[in-house]
Amino acid sequence: QVQVVESGGGLVQAGGSLRLSCVASGRIFSANGMGWYRQAPGTQRELVATSTSRGTTYYADSVKGRFTISRDNAKNTVYLQMNSLKPEDTATYYCVTTTGGNDYWGQGTQVTVSS
Repeated sequence: QVQVVESGGGLVQAGGSLRLSCVASGRIFSANGMGWYRQAPGTQRELVATSTSRGTTYYADSVKGRFTISRDNAKNTVYLQMNSLKPEDTATYYCVTTTGGNDYWGQGTQVTVSS
């Protein structure tokens, strides 16, 4: 089994920054993808950013230039640095790790950006 735990959410004013962290533990294979999704009330969960174990990254257009995903493979940890936050970034942010052909999700961490 794989456990995924996020942290770092909170309340921030527009223009501010937050850093999310996610640690995966358990039966994890080295070639695993990790990433972040988010879901606002009444909307579908959407991809924010992903990173392969080799460091190839992908960002949604809405966060390019503002968010940065990074990871520490030795610690099975992925981070999401979020700068220049906007009220529309308000959502529950979920971490996912893909390993052994399966996706494992965390419980989510709330990010609220006030205007």
